[in-house]
Amino acid sequence: MKIAVLKNSLPSLIVSLSIIVLARGVAIGVGNSPTSVPDAVAALDKQYQMAVKRNDADSMNRILADDFVLVTGAGKIVRKDDLLAEARSKRVQYDVQDDTDQTVRTWGDTAVVTAKLHEKGMDAGKPFDYTLWFSDTYVRTASGWRYVFGQASLPLPEHAKP
Repeated sequence: MKIAVLKNSLPSLIVSLSIIVLARGVAIGVGNSPTSVPDAVAALDKQYQMAVKRNDADSMNRILADDFVLVTGAGKIVRKDDLLAEARSKRVQYDVQDDTDQTVRTWGDTAVVTAKLHEKGMDAGKPFDYTLWFSDTYVRTASGWRYVFGQASLPLPEHAKP
């Protein structure tokens, strides 16, 4: 009799333990330890920079929030649709789209990436080569981290370039 009771309750015990493990993982935020969140956001921002360099509108679309806004150093407002249209047009061709001095700061479900960005290439047949500082704000959503807001400085003077 005792064996039959134990046998019948074993599946329930396994299910109960599985639920406890899953609930605990959600409560502590699996993969969201203090060291992994900055690393994950830094990697996502690098992915975004590479997508821009390749004019990969699909990857950019996946990373950018629908209500994304970028404010340039000149005060221009650029929205997600603007960036995707530019990437699809391939008007800008990048030889260099690299960042350095990257720092990621997190506050709960918000992360800010600050870095120095060197861009070099051609825009509608005209060469460009400049370095600027940027801050990219990411927010954790139900579907993962999304790039929601960017702020870029004016191009830095020659002596400040990498």
